[in-house]
Amino acid sequence: MPWLAALAPEEARVAAADMRVLEADAGEYVCRVGRPVTYWFGVIDGLLKMSNDSELGLPITFTGLPPGGWFGEGTVLKHEPYRYNIQALRKSLVAGISVPTFDWLVEHSIGFNRFIMRQLNERLGQFIAAREIDRMSDPDMRVARSLASLFHPVLYPGVGELLRITQQELGYLVGVSRQRVNQALHALQQAGAIRIEYGGVRVVDLDGLRRFRPSAVGSSPAAGSSPGATIVAADRRRGAEHPVPERR
Repeated sequence: MPWLAALAPEEARVAAADMRVLEADAGEYVCRVGRPVTYWFGVIDGLLKMSNDSELGLPITFTGLPPGGWFGEGTVLKHEPYRYNIQALRKSLVAGISVPTFDWLVEHSIGFNRFIMRQLNERLGQFIAAREIDRMSDPDMRVARSLASLFHPVLYPGVGELLRITQQELGYLVGVSRQRVNQALHALQQAGAIRIEYGGVRVVDLDGLRRFRPSAVGSSPAAGSSPGATIVAADRRRGAEHPVPERR
């Protein structure tokens, strides 16, 4: 909980007294579209995804939320209903402080305000990058950029160099099949950007991961040419969500 270190002792005591921790099972929703905001949440352990449905009923995944990530501060500040769903991709531990305590910290803590301002600024940059990722046709590049976003040192300081994630979970976040994610991860490993480890991915060169471009020779086919990607696209046109995978 990186923001706790920014608080004065009395402010930290107020926050700690109000803190609630819950366990969310795979597939369980922490927040739902249209529900009133009640807490400002953070991920202690596990993996969540932020998503919504478009006007056509198609599922849209905005971002993944790994350990150390706190989210929803904009919604709490505006006291408006949630405009997105937060769902656990695996069994996860989630913490939260209530809206009244969040408001109190905004009114009384300079350190907390600085943290929230930086959080909002970094989040804006993240969603601008996500818009760019959506326009990419090469699946290797999409996996690289999406993976790099989960290693954001400010938004997700709890990740470190090793992210515990399955290929199936990464496929849900990127919007391609597990088989295609497997191919992309091996291409990124061959490029020296990551190292595939048991149960997760270790980043060796974060800047290289962010700048990754497939080589002209042996470059990956477009997302639409992969049979797995075609299945995912077809499911999305029907508005179907894949079942949430169990943790491996």
